[in-house]
Amino acid sequence: MADAPEITTTELEKLVWQELRQCFDPEIPVNIVDLGLVYAMQSAPLPEGGHRVEVLMTVTSPACGMSEILRNEADDRIHALPGVREVEVAITFDPPWTPELMTADARMLLNL
Repeated sequence: MADAPEITTTELEKLVWQELRQCFDPEIPVNIVDLGLVYAMQSAPLPEGGHRVEVLMTVTSPACGMSEILRNEADDRIHALPGVREVEVAITFDPPWTPELMTADARMLLNL
């Protein structure tokens, strides 16, 4: 059986964003992308093959008890994608999250 073709960085990044949109804060019925919790995402090919994906995200408050759950869910979903060998999902509180970071659809859904 032949090896699967290598996924491009562009294709992988589209898949990563799709997976991140499947991660929901259990306390808020909006995905972490539309909530504005994902500050950055990038991927890069590794010399030995496959890709490394890095995500920088936050939570709605430093006191939020869901940060590790959300981080782990994002990590697990990204690790399951084809061609992903390494994942780093980091939580930051700088800059702090504000409701202005939400998409218009998320604000409408939450009546904000």
